[in-house]
Amino acid sequence: MKANDLRTGMAVTVDGKVYVIVKTDHVKPGKGPAYIQAKMRDVTGAGTIEKRFNSADTVDAATLDRREMEYLYSDADGATFMDLETYDQVIITPDILGDALLYLAPNTSAVVLFHEGKPITMELPAAVELTVTDTPPGIKGATVTNQLKEATCDTGLKTKVPPFIETGEKIKVSTADGSYISRV
Repeated sequence: MKANDLRTGMAVTVDGKVYVIVKTDHVKPGKGPAYIQAKMRDVTGAGTIEKRFNSADTVDAATLDRREMEYLYSDADGATFMDLETYDQVIITPDILGDALLYLAPNTSAVVLFHEGKPITMELPAAVELTVTDTPPGIKGATVTNQLKEATCDTGLKTKVPPFIETGEKIKVSTADGSYISRV
């Protein structure tokens, strides 16, 4: 595939190793040709690297096994997920999950990507529904300005919400940046 097609969450093979794309930037310097700056995490846990690709470069895509799994609970070892087809349970460590657990409530489904039987990353939906557990009361008459207030959700995610949102309400949150989208 072309380097322009690299996206977050994809797996690629570079120099004989398999990496998961963590972040990509399309850079257009004032002098010289444009390039793709990719931050990649080694699936063996050896750390992250940054690599530049020209737009015309080709990159080998790694094949991943996508499994629909249900998030059950978290403990000191990591988060436990259950395969919805075989009912096998897998513990995924926090370094693989990153901030994904802030968007997953217990007993919700997510797609976990495996390489050679080991979980390497997780795909989240574009938006999730969370319940607000703590937020200060709204200020009366604050509808004229576009002020936002801090809210804590049931998963521990902190986000900014409009003043009319109250504790106990369900809201829709973007998984890309954790921002409030709408009331459910």
